[in-house]
Amino acid sequence: MINDKKIPPGQYYSNKWTIYASLGIPKIDIENWNLEITGNIEKKNKFTYKNIEDLSKNIIIEDFHCVTRWSIEKVKWEGIKLRDIINKSKPKKDSEYVMFHCNDGYTTIIPFSDAIEEKSIIALKINDEELSIEQGFPIRAVIPQLYGWKSAKWLNKIEILTKYQDGFWELEEHGGYHNIGRVDNEERFKY
Repeated sequence: MINDKKIPPGQYYSNKWTIYASLGIPKIDIENWNLEITGNIEKKNKFTYKNIEDLSKNIIIEDFHCVTRWSIEKVKWEGIKLRDIINKSKPKKDSEYVMFHCNDGYTTIIPFSDAIEEKSIIALKINDEELSIEQGFPIRAVIPQLYGWKSAKWLNKIEILTKYQDGFWELEEHGGYHNIGRVDNEERFKY
């Protein structure tokens, strides 16, 4: 899938990534790392890195948009459809949100409908290279229609929720970022 849309309002293209790690870059012990699916589901699941590597891969090519206004054009991501990982745990019909939990303690929330959208993936590679630790190794969420703070790095738990809860940047004391963060609507802040 290739994005051929023009740049969204308020954004500019950059040729350099700005790497954010608000809570510090974690040390990952890949032998003991896992991804857990919890919450409003019928079946809890835990995946090792090897389990995830063995799943069917998808490629998306999408622009990446940071809420601070820079964008990277046509980033190639390779990974597993987020909905495929979620569906293995049989989410209940009243599921409304997905909270991402990360190895550094970071959290962010997205609507369930964005999590199961065709382009939303759990990435293992960026531009044909394994993710670097700065880019979120071992895995990160990639939700192209939402600003980059929703594409959580160092992902280790996906929690399915029935009600909204603030994640790290959505809390007023951390900036009061928008509950959804849709790029095309310029949903940057709550206030």
